[in-house]
Formats: sequence, structure tokens, C-alpha cells
Amino acid sequence: MKKPDQPVLQDIVLIGGGHSHVGVLRQFAMNPVPGVRLTLICRDTDTPYSGMLPGYIAGHYSHDDVHIDLSRLAEFAGARFYRDEAIGLDAAAQRVMCRDRPPVSYDLLSINIGSSPRTADVKGAAQHAVPVKPINRFNRHWLDLLDRIKQHQGPFTLAVVGAGAGGVEMALAMQYRLQNELRKLASQSVELHVHIMDAADTILPTHSPKVRAVFERTLAERGVTAHLGAAVTEVTARTLQIEGEKSPLMADEVLWVTRAGGPKWLAETGLALDDGLFIRVRDTLQVENDDRIFAVGDIANMIHHPREKAGVFAVRQGKPLADNLRRIALGKTPLNYHPQKKWLALISTGDRYAVASRGKLSVSGALVWHWKDQIDRRFMKKFKELPAMPNKLVKPNTDAARSTEDAAQALSLATMRCGGCGAKVGSTVLSRALSKLQPVNRDDVIVGLHAPDDAAVLRMPPGKAIVQTVDFFRAFIDDPYLFGQIAANHSLGDIFAMGATPQSATAIATVPYGIESKVEEQIYQMMAGAVSVLNNADCALVGGHTGEGQELALGFAVNGLIDPDVLMSKGGMQPGDTIILTKPIGTGTLLAAHAQLIAKGRWIDAALRCMVQSSASAAECFQQHGATACTDVTGFGLLGHLAEMLRSSSCAVELNLGAIPLLDGALETSSQGILSSLHAANSSAASRIEQVGQWQNHPVYPLLFDPQTAGGLLASVPANNVEDCLMALRQCDYAHAAIVGVVKEGAESVGERPTSGGENVANTDITLVDQSA
Repeated sequence: MKKPDQPVLQDIVLIGGGHSHVGVLRQFAMNPVPGVRLTLICRDTDTPYSGMLPGYIAGHYSHDDVHIDLSRLAEFAGARFYRDEAIGLDAAAQRVMCRDRPPVSYDLLSINIGSSPRTADVKGAAQHAVPVKPINRFNRHWLDLLDRIKQHQGPFTLAVVGAGAGGVEMALAMQYRLQNELRKLASQSVELHVHIMDAADTILPTHSPKVRAVFERTLAERGVTAHLGAAVTEVTARTLQIEGEKSPLMADEVLWVTRAGGPKWLAETGLALDDGLFIRVRDTLQVENDDRIFAVGDIANMIHHPREKAGVFAVRQGKPLADNLRRIALGKTPLNYHPQKKWLALISTGDRYAVASRGKLSVSGALVWHWKDQIDRRFMKKFKELPAMPNKLVKPNTDAARSTEDAAQALSLATMRCGGCGAKVGSTVLSRALSKLQPVNRDDVIVGLHAPDDAAVLRMPPGKAIVQTVDFFRAFIDDPYLFGQIAANHSLGDIFAMGATPQSATAIATVPYGIESKVEEQIYQMMAGAVSVLNNADCALVGGHTGEGQELALGFAVNGLIDPDVLMSKGGMQPGDTIILTKPIGTGTLLAAHAQLIAKGRWIDAALRCMVQSSASAAECFQQHGATACTDVTGFGLLGHLAEMLRSSSCAVELNLGAIPLLDGALETSSQGILSSLHAANSSAASRIEQVGQWQNHPVYPLLFDPQTAGGLLASVPANNVEDCLMALRQCDYAHAAIVGVVKEGAESVGERPTSGGENVANTDITLVDQSA
């Protein structure tokens, strides 16, 4: 995560990870604007390059070959990456509404969300047809189809609605791949039929007669049946009704590649739209009726230069979009962009053969496919092989300041900042940010945020004891809302591990120096994320302290309530108990790899999902199944926390390396020597391992010392309860919960023992095994 060298003056928010926006991210990475921060909002981490999609469907490319990793690209660009979906826009307040987080403020906004086939226009299509866009959703369905066809018996009919370049290309690619899969299985039981249909009288209506002739011949040779000049009027679970045809067409799979349009939420934004819900933009790529909003790619309709929806235009709009965002941010006049009137289209036929089409010119053959392959790979290389960028310290630059007041604030931040209480965030900023929060109300909170005072006042119910804990760490991702969720969840872990229920939390936060509006927004986003987790745990946020610092950081002092008679503690393991771990490990190495642009975005996504999963239900499962000891696995790593459990017992443990659940990518990054900065200190726990030398080359060994953020619970459970406990955990969505070891008889006195030389050394009370084979 890059730390800004100066205060943020303007926020540019990018909605969607389309071809234009990946270009903008790379442009700003190579040449950033001081004081301008980029935020990318996109539901999917892996964004597909449309030019290679037919080749992927045909089986010529892997998933990674055709996808750009937005998480890695955003990290490279120093941009914040919000894994969410825009569902609305308040243009007057300059805020983007998201599905699963608070609104996101912007100074400049760009929309590059593509378009989707309008299945709602045809009866039954929305329920029974599969739209080709969004591509990531289509890909999941395609992978499922590949599995289903292997089990299919008898005829199988694939119907593709839409006979433009996209529809024809997809029909041929899918046919090629499905036939290859059946050939590999030596299957004679499936008879594949492919149909393509369109209301137009011809295929590829925007291309020359020569190009159409090539594809008409190819479709005929491949046995693809074309239904042209007649629209599909209805789709059912197994049929399509085609205009003018008496009998419906039986179909096992219907793919929709026609009648694209924009999402319905755009209609409520007040932006200038055409009849297809595409955004009308001027030559500068600015929206016709809002100078602070840009739109590009398929979702945009250039008023004076209408073009068909093609990826080539989105790619080429990347640079002029980046230039104009930069110019507007610096108070300069944007420049006009004029797309080319003729463009090169390279259309594949599924079998490493392609047709080049430009106006009336065309050429086809295997060499054209290889030419296309080289062009596509060269484009993708720019986003996969990211250059190392020098970390230059720059003097404060106020060129992007929106007002003289913002400029003055930024300059004042460059001077010496006060310590002590002078380092607190201003009360007005803090009050505005906190006023938007809605912490849960509890009857046992006498004084809290609902009536702020110098301190919170709590009531302790009769028969209950107080459990107190504190945690604090700096941000490791650039999404303050998600960071707030993880920080709160991490802080609650100790409460749950002891079998307590949370009562209250007091926050302590550090926010980077900045102008008031940006500081307020960052505090609000971070604390909104935290409060969402605290509220779900019925834990009242009752106060806190916020100060200025170099980096964003957050922690909580949490109070919990417990019946002292049912307390779970680290001690108490009994010989014969089984040890269960509820979550996979590997967050330390993955976050270190992410900072080095080595981790794949989907690995980080999975790790983040794991970090926001609460351990509340796991703790209940362990209590219900008689757990004898429990702790949460966090900064000291799995082995460090296991060693703490052993210090309070006279037991030993046999730990099965082959059973330890691991986060995707953790083995790959740790095997490259990419480890957390805390790893070396945690490795001192290796002294507890018997015959440690024989295990040091095991691939899982380094991960024993990997520090976990918001890790799972580690508990010992009586052997006769363990299967029921494991089943209950999995029913509570701890899909990776696993038995990782057993408790054995140990030395009579565990902790330290004297050697013949008189010094103390730790007992070797942990035995490693690998029973994965």
C-alpha cells in the first residue's frame, strides 16, 4: 500500500474495471498528479480482455492469460480498490451509491461499466437465457456447462441469439471447445447442434460482403444452422420461439449476445442518456449535462461520433480519458477526442483462424490469428509486467486544490505538526464524521455516543464478569471501509475465544494529515465499516480517540461479558483431545506479496473474505461441544498461539502439517521467501518443535509462523465430540474448519527446563507429522 507524500486534494473515482479504466490506472501510475487520489469501484477483481475471450472459450488461453488483475494494478497505481458494485449516483452531492458500503464521494467521476444484453425485452429470456455480459458471470456458467456436457446423453442443442461479430465468434468458439472436450472423452453419446439467429437479414451486418462470405462459408462447413430475418419472440426452459417459424426450436442452452443496453440505475441519475440507457458524451468524453462526470467504452454514446460497441474504442479512449481527467483536476481545459472512422476488427473462427476486417478490406487465415494473438498478448503484457516505480518524495503541490482554502490547508500540513493533544483531529471534522454513524443501542450502556461525555459509563449485569482486550494495527489495504470491518473483527476475536459476548468498544484511530473534507470522509468510511461489524455482534461503540499520523491505523478496546463458570481459556487441554482450526492461515505472506505486486488479486480477495468472517458462531460451537481450551490465531502465528496453549498445561501436541487449511496462494508466496516482517520473531517458537531440523524444508513449515490478521479459533475438543463439532462448524459456514492435531501426554512440567550447563531452554512439546498421504 503506497503512502501519499502529501495531502489528498481531489478524488477521482472510477466506476468499473473496463478497458479504458485499466489504461487510466496505468497512465496515472506512470505519471501521477500530486494531491490527486484514484479510487476504483469494481465488483470483480479479475477483469477480462474482450479481445481474447473467444480464444479463452475455445480453449486456447488460460483464465490468467485473458484477465487483468485489478487488485494488483490498483496497488501499482497507488489507487484505492473498492470491491463493490455501483448501484446509483447522486450527482448533486457528488456521491456514488454502492451495494454493500456507504456512498463514495468524488470530485471527478468516470464510468466504464460496459453494457449488457437486454434480456428483459423478450419474454422468458431473463429467466432462461444466459447473457454473455457481464463476462465474469457468463464465465461461471460456461465452466458449469463444460462439466455438464461431459455427463450429458443424447442430442445437445446450443442456441446463440445475435449474429453480429460477437455472436458468430462465440458460437464458433463454443462449438470448437465443446467438440474438443467430447473428443477427449471419446464420447459417442452426445450429438452437438449449434444454431445462431438474428432479426437482421444477414450475419455481421456492419462488415463487408467479403467478410460475411467467409463466415457464411465457415458456419455452413461447421454445420451451424442460421435463422436470419426473424426475431426470437419467447424463450422457455427448453425452447425458443422464432418469428415466422411454426414449431419452436428445442434448445438445451441459450446464449444471448444481442440488444445491449445500460443498467437500469442510470435512468435515476439525471445524466443525459439515449434510448438504450447509454450515457451521452461530448468529444471531451464528459457527460453531456455534467462536466465532472466522464463516460467511456460501451456504456458511452459519443454524440458527434457514434460508433458500434467494440473493445478497440474502449482501449483507445484510455489515454485521452486519463489526459482529460488530469487536465480537469489541474484546472485546465479538456481536449477533444475524435475516434477513427475506420478500424481494424480481428474476428476469430474458433480454430486458430481469423479474419481481418477494415472497411471494405479483409484478409483471412491462420497467420491472421497469430497476428491477432501477438497484438492481444502485447496489450496484456502492459498490465502483467508492471515496471518498478521509484518512490520519489515530492514537495507539497497545490496545483490540484479546488479552492484557496484547500491549498492553504495543504501547505499548513507541510509544516511541523504538533504532538500531544495538538495531534488530535479537529472536533468539527470528527463530529461530522461520527454523526453519520448509528451504533447499536444497549440497555447496559448508560453513557455512550448517543449522549457523549468525557467517558463511557457501563452497567455490569448481575452474575457476569468483565472480559477486556485491546488490539490496534495500521492499514494494510487502501479501502478504509473494509479495513474498518477487519480491524473491528480482529479486536472481537479475543472476546469470542474466551466464550464471552461483546458489550462495548472504544476506538483509537490514526488518520493521515489532510484537508478537512478528505479526513472527514476517511474517518466516516473507516468507522462505518467498523460499526457494521460491531453492530452485528451487538457491541456498542461508546467512544474513542482520533489523532493525526503518517498512516491510517485503527484499534479497539473491547469489553465483553461472561459467566465465570463457562469461561474458555488457553489452558485446559487434555490428553486425547482433538485440535480444530476454524480458518485457513496465510494472511501474513499474502499481504507481504500484495505489497510487492506478486500476489494474485483473487488470492487477496479470498484472504479478505476470511478476515471479515466473524468467529462468534465458532465460539458457540466450541462451547456447545465441550471445548477444553481455545484461543484465536493472530499475530504470533499458528505455532506461537499453540505454544501459548501448551504453557498452561502438562500436555504435548502432535500437529499434522498436511491437514492445516491454507489460503489460496499462501504456499506459492511463502515458497518464494515472501514473508511478513513479524515472521522472523515468530520463528523463535520453533524451539518447541521436536526434531525441528527434519521439517524445515516442508512447504507448510514457514506458514506455522505466519502472523494472521483476524484469524480463526484454535480449540481442543474431546475426541468423542469432535465429529459433531466439525459438522456444526461447517454448517455455520466455516468451510475450511479442520482437525489439525491431537493432544498427547506431555512432560510433568512444561515451560522451561535446565540443561547440564544450567541455562533454561523451552521444552520440545510439539511433534510435527504429515498425514496428507
